[in-house]
Amino acid sequence: MKVVLATLNAKYIHTSLALRCLKAFSQDEFDIDIAEYTIKDPAMGIAADLFSKKPDVIGFSCYIWNIEETIVVIDMLRKVLPDAKIILGGPEVSYDTEYWMNRLASVDFIVMGEGEETFRDLLRQISGERKYHFVFGMAYRKDGQVVITPPRPKLDLNVIPSPHRFEADIPSLRNRVVYFETSRGCPFSCQFCLSSIEVGVRYFDMERVKAELTYLIDSGAKLIKFVDRTFNIKRDYAMEIFRFLIDNHRGCVFQFEITADIMRPEVLDFLADNAPPGIFRFEIGVQSTNDPTNLAVQRRQNFAKLTRTVVKVKESGKIDQHLDLIAGLPHEDYDTFRKTFNDVFALRPEELQLGFLKMLRGTGLRIDAAKYGYVYSERAPYEMLGNDLMPFGDIVRIKRVEDVLEKYWNAHRMDRTMEYLIEKAYPSPFDFFQAFGDYWEERGWSRIGHQLEDLFSRIWGFLQFDARPELDEDVALGLLKIDYYLQHKYKPRKLWWEDRIGKVSWSAGLKHAASKLGMDERELQKKAALDFLPFDYGTWVQEGRVDRNSPSLLVFLYAGEEAGPQLSALPLPEGLAANKS
Repeated sequence: MKVVLATLNAKYIHTSLALRCLKAFSQDEFDIDIAEYTIKDPAMGIAADLFSKKPDVIGFSCYIWNIEETIVVIDMLRKVLPDAKIILGGPEVSYDTEYWMNRLASVDFIVMGEGEETFRDLLRQISGERKYHFVFGMAYRKDGQVVITPPRPKLDLNVIPSPHRFEADIPSLRNRVVYFETSRGCPFSCQFCLSSIEVGVRYFDMERVKAELTYLIDSGAKLIKFVDRTFNIKRDYAMEIFRFLIDNHRGCVFQFEITADIMRPEVLDFLADNAPPGIFRFEIGVQSTNDPTNLAVQRRQNFAKLTRTVVKVKESGKIDQHLDLIAGLPHEDYDTFRKTFNDVFALRPEELQLGFLKMLRGTGLRIDAAKYGYVYSERAPYEMLGNDLMPFGDIVRIKRVEDVLEKYWNAHRMDRTMEYLIEKAYPSPFDFFQAFGDYWEERGWSRIGHQLEDLFSRIWGFLQFDARPELDEDVALGLLKIDYYLQHKYKPRKLWWEDRIGKVSWSAGLKHAASKLGMDERELQKKAALDFLPFDYGTWVQEGRVDRNSPSLLVFLYAGEEAGPQLSALPLPEGLAANKS
């Protein structure tokens, strides 16, 4: 019996841990292939590829990001492979299972929840006596009716064979994300999250975890994302893994989802003292700083302790942090969400992800949707469209914030400019991103592409349009130029601003810079870009003060792919002006 396990990943670089766990558990008894695609792949192409494998059984791993695309493929396959058994599994179909069986006539079985043992037992019955009522934890059809069998007890995790030892995966390890679990379950009860439904946390054996990580690192993995819902809930367990990775990382990067307000000071001190820069990344779900909101969704969070953790980690300079917010939670209107955004942005995370509430099947918040007046999309990903405090119009406005936040803060294309605007020129970070997002949307830019120079010229156009009295245009334009030059690995050929340096001033500046930097003029001309700043850049960096009595000559020295440009800010000698002649 030929079995194919398939899924549609969000991106090519992603890999499916679920499919590998299922194959590892059943491959001793069945001939199983893994077939991974993306949600951008044409459905016809996916169906054609699966058809060519001549499967007797096809299993799909289903999530909110791929269910609708998967359904299109399933309906095609049912027509061209009428005798194949089609099985669905994954979090998206593990809840409201009878709904899915009734909606999807092409599907024969749905595996609910933890699937390794259920899937294997189902394959045994498909290839044997077909007594499906003996298989716990699944749905099937009998005499035109949907039958759901009793749930299955949780597995001992250590009986699951390794999902990471397939030879076929080794060539692509360095170019794709490896997903890794050390535990299953979550101790918290956040009512918007599927993890709140599973009670208790189970752990894999520590020596097994170390052996698996060693194998992946030795085989060339460059990015391993831990999928544990709260990696640091068991302090000693987490600490042992941190120590092991610090000693054995060999350049691999590891990302963890942590709960920041329970991170102990001694763990933070250990990481600050011992973690090599850049090998760890933390994802921290803040979601909201509004106390009534957190109470309503049963989310226990001490924002003062969370702040302590984020600040200490940031001060160490060792670990990048990704903080998450959710707009549209209960008891949060536009103004309280603005406060949440500003509270969290004040921590200056390397990345701030602004998401919108998704009414996931099986969650308490979806069950209680009427209590808060929620309206939401009936199709995945079930994004909320409004509630009693946050109407659709407010959601639309906040989406504009999300758009420019991704392009301008999270992408780190112009950090100096961003810091100036949100600190000096606007009442708050949220107010800046909202005003800029509104301007961006009004011009239709959310529906067209952009080059790097477009991002700079558009924000400069916005700043001139908005014309805030607190904005110093010399500072804003100067910082934008600096950020633009620093975004290039080679001397930029294209500049987006109009006030170019004249030939006389440029030649004089080159001569002065060569003298100060001890370089040959011809060599400097090849490798450097020059510009003038109408204030002292050194004073600005050190004191945040504009000193127009001491203009600066900026020298950007480019070294190519191996390193970013080096910036030198030299005092502008008397008589050397940024004229345009």
